[in-house]
Amino acid sequence: MKRKRPQTEESHSDTLLTDETFESLQLSKETLAALEEMNFKYMTEVQARCLPHALGGRDVLGAARTGSGKTLAFLIPIIELLSKVKWPNKMGTAAVVIAPTRELVIQTHNVLSELCSHHPHSHCVVMGGANRKVEVEKLSKGTTIIVATPGRLLDHLQNTKGFLFKNLQILVIDEADRCLDIGFEEEMHEILRILPKERQTLLFSATQTTRVEDLIKVSFKNRPIYVGVDDKRKTATVSGLDQGYLICSGEVRFQTLFTFLKKNMKKKIIVFFSSCNVVKFYAELFNFIDVPVLELHGKQKQQKRTSTFFEFCKAQNAILLCTDVAARGLDIPAVDWIVQYDPPDEPKEYIHRVGRTARGVDGKGHVVTVVPSRALLFLLPSEKGFLYYLKEAKVPLHEYEIASSKLANIQSQLESLVERNYYLHKSAKEAYRSYLLAYASHHMKHIFNMEALDLKAVAKSFGLTVPPAVHVQSQSTLNSIKKRQKSQRVGKPDRLKALLAQQLGSSL
Repeated sequence: MKRKRPQTEESHSDTLLTDETFESLQLSKETLAALEEMNFKYMTEVQARCLPHALGGRDVLGAARTGSGKTLAFLIPIIELLSKVKWPNKMGTAAVVIAPTRELVIQTHNVLSELCSHHPHSHCVVMGGANRKVEVEKLSKGTTIIVATPGRLLDHLQNTKGFLFKNLQILVIDEADRCLDIGFEEEMHEILRILPKERQTLLFSATQTTRVEDLIKVSFKNRPIYVGVDDKRKTATVSGLDQGYLICSGEVRFQTLFTFLKKNMKKKIIVFFSSCNVVKFYAELFNFIDVPVLELHGKQKQQKRTSTFFEFCKAQNAILLCTDVAARGLDIPAVDWIVQYDPPDEPKEYIHRVGRTARGVDGKGHVVTVVPSRALLFLLPSEKGFLYYLKEAKVPLHEYEIASSKLANIQSQLESLVERNYYLHKSAKEAYRSYLLAYASHHMKHIFNMEALDLKAVAKSFGLTVPPAVHVQSQSTLNSIKKRQKSQRVGKPDRLKALLAQQLGSSL
C-alpha cells in the first residue's frame, strides 16, 4: 500500500510538553515521590495550565484531547487537597471521578493508585459489571476517592444507605461529551442533582456540543476557569500522526483488510467496526484462518473486556478488533496503526478513535514519536463526501491506493468457509444485519445513504453469496432536556479544616 499523491507536510509547534516541572507547583513530598517513581518530571500544556487553578480550589472547564495528560491534571488536585486537610475515612467520600467506560475507570484508578502510593487515602472503583456487594461494603466503611461509571454511581447514590457523600469536596467529570454520547445524559443530570452543590468541579470534554453545554450549566456554581489547549491548533488530531484514507469497493473490502493485516502482523493495530456482532464475526473468522486477533466490545463480560484490554496493552505486536467502546480515553502505548474499517458516525468520532496513537510523551516526560504512527480510513466510493467534513474539522488526510494485483485472492475461499461452517455462517448473517442497522442509524445520512449501498457487495464482505433479508427501521432522535440551576462554589482547605474540626471534635 502506498500514497496515491504526495502529502504536504506541516510544521507543528504544539509539543505536548512544557518546560515547567511538577516540582515548581510546591506539591507535597509524597506526591512528588510518586511522580518521580512514575517517571514524570515535566508537565504537559494542559497540566501546566490547569493545575495552578485547580490546586487553588477553582472550578476548571478543560477542552483537551485524549493523550494530553489531563488525568494527572485532575488527580493531583484531589490528592493534594486531601493531604492538606488529613481527610479521615469516617468523613466519607471526598472526591468522585466520573468516566464514561469501565476501561477508562480502571485505567484512571490505576494511575490514582500509583499517585497515592505514599499517601494514606483510600480509593476504589465503582462500575457496572463489578461485584456490587463488595462496592457497598467499601462505600459503607468509608472510601475517600471513588472512580466510577455514571450508571453504577447513581445506583449507589440512590440505594446504598451507608454511602456517606454529603461532605463531597471535588467532583471530576472526565470525557463529559462521551458520557452523553453513549446514553448517560439522564444519569449525569440526576447525579448532579443529588450531589452536594458546594464543591469544586473539574470538567473535561474533547468536544463542545449543545448537550455538553447544558451539562456545564448545571455542573458549575460560578463561572469556571476555561482551559482550551487545542483552540489554536491547525489540526484537530495529534501532531506526528500520518493519516490516510483508502477508497475501496464493497466487493474487495474484506480482501483489502485481510491483505493489510497479514502484511502487518508484527505491528500493533486497532481496527474499528460499527457493531458488536461485526467484531465478533471478524474475530471468529480471522482466528479461524490463522490471523490471531483480540476482540473488545460491549457484549463481553467486564472481566473479559478488562483482561483483553491489558493483554493488548502488554503485547509487543497484536491486532485488536473493537467497537467505539475502546475509542475514548484509553491509553494504549505504542500503537502503530488505527484502522477504521467501518467509518465513524461523524468527524469528532474519527478524532476520538485516532486518539489511540501518536501519544507524543513517554513515561519520563520526553517527547517521543512512535514510528510508524498512522491512521487508515476505509471508505466506499459513495462515502467520499465524508472527506469534506473531515477537512472542515481540521483533519488532514492523504489518499492511499493498493493495486488489485497485490490483494490476496481469498474471496472464494471465504465464501466456501462461511457456507460450510454452520456457526460461522450464522455469525456472518448476524454481523451483516448489525452492519446494515448501524449504517441506517448514521447521523450523516446524506453521505452514508442506505440506498447507495450495494447489498450484494456488502454481503460478500461477510462471506455471504446471497444477501440475507433484513428489515431496517429508522431510529428517532431523542431531544435533550435543558436544566438550569443557580448555586455557588466552595472548597478551600481552610474551610475544610474547620468542617473536620467541627465534626470530629478536634483541632486540625
